[in-house]
Amino acid sequence: MPGEPVRGSKSGLPLMALLDLLGRSWAMGVLWQLCDGGPATFRQLQGRCENVSPSVLNARLKDLRRGQLVERSDAGYAATQLGVGLFDLLKPLRPWAENWADALRE
Repeated sequence: MPGEPVRGSKSGLPLMALLDLLGRSWAMGVLWQLCDGGPATFRQLQGRCENVSPSVLNARLKDLRRGQLVERSDAGYAATQLGVGLFDLLKPLRPWAENWADALRE
């Protein structure tokens, strides 16, 4: 969380805290699935995330909920407005990453 020590930042700078959170196993995948595919139950989300282990999925959901990027809803888990806002910022990286992958193949 911002203000708390994280990997790469003893001061817990907000950007470093965000990168630490998103760098955890399946954090980006969970957020991506909830933003791109909509709300999901735990089991639905597990299936969307290529059958990630229940313990890892539970830990990531806990982390993302603590960061207010994901919340519980009537439909299961859903991205919050903060989560959707972050997803919108990350979407433009997809074409860049595809160009990067092409360049590396050449």
